[in-house]
Amino acid sequence: MLEDVPQVLRWRECDQASVRKLLSTFGLNLKYVEPDKPIPGSFWGDDEAGLIGHQLYLRDDTPLHSILHESCHYICMSPERREQLDTNAGGNYDEENAVCYLQILLSEEIESYSAQRCMQDMDAWGYSFRLGSAKSWFEQDAEDASLWLQIRGLGKPGKLNQARDL
Repeated sequence: MLEDVPQVLRWRECDQASVRKLLSTFGLNLKYVEPDKPIPGSFWGDDEAGLIGHQLYLRDDTPLHSILHESCHYICMSPERREQLDTNAGGNYDEENAVCYLQILLSEEIESYSAQRCMQDMDAWGYSFRLGSAKSWFEQDAEDASLWLQIRGLGKPGKLNQARDL
């Protein structure tokens, strides 16, 4: 039922050119999947983005936060893991937190999107944070995630281009 579907920004509604430009910076290629077709490499299925190698798969109904989240998994992993990537991005607890943090940072790089909207979409979708919301976590409890990214040269949007060299 439509009332059960979270109201989040989706690929068909976002500034696709700015998303493509941002993600191409990291060597990630976006591949469009026809409506009602399964998304290759989607760990969660349904309308969630999928990853296989250097390809991120999406449909018109794929949530932008999902596109960013899976992209951030790709950005945060080593080149060796990228070469083996097929559906399950893997990683540990610390990396997952860093992925969520980077997702919020990258949202500011997309036209007509923002960290605020990204965090609202994350909450609507059901992301779970100890402090009850993505915003509370990001502002009050994400020092470890920020440090994880900074150690790898990914802590600030101006340094995000270094990801390709990890």
